[in-house]
Amino acid sequence: MTEADVGALIRDYGLLIIAPLALLEGPVISVASGYLAKAGLVPLQRVFAVLVLADLAGDLLMYWIGRQGRAGLALPWLARFGVTRRRLATALRAFRRNGGRLLVLGKLTHSAGFAVLLAAGMVRMPLMRFLALNTLASVPKTAVCVAVGWWFGAVTDRIGNWIAGGALLVLVCVVVLGVLHFRNRSEVRK
Repeated sequence: MTEADVGALIRDYGLLIIAPLALLEGPVISVASGYLAKAGLVPLQRVFAVLVLADLAGDLLMYWIGRQGRAGLALPWLARFGVTRRRLATALRAFRRNGGRLLVLGKLTHSAGFAVLLAAGMVRMPLMRFLALNTLASVPKTAVCVAVGWWFGAVTDRIGNWIAGGALLVLVCVVVLGVLHFRNRSEVRK
């Protein structure tokens, strides 16, 4: 496969490739997408919309998992990160008081995003408020990442294969773990 072939694939199917990868790792894919847009391989406006929508879809998934937390979906995962029921109760009280601020801050810092998105669901933040605040934080965050890729994207040219390979590896691992999880659950029920 030549470089021209890869370019043609990205031009023809770039958005279809970018969307699921952005769902898994938005900031890295946003930077790479900014570079692809500058190179003329994907349209900037469309890739930006796809990146924001993928980010919101991933966040909605975390919100939904949080909402299911009382049914036992989120708590076992949080326990793996050392979150006890007492710590969780304290965090949820804080989130009830300052949920909007914490949601936006968690989105912008990225490192706290996972916990904040789960907490939003667990405290039953109204869905429309969650979406509005989340969109307000997602748009500038995505814009900054795309801009970094646009202006400094030559670096992604050298590591682009590594990023794509890593994202593909993560996707495969998630699918395999999901299949194993559901298979184990069905065996336990028998």
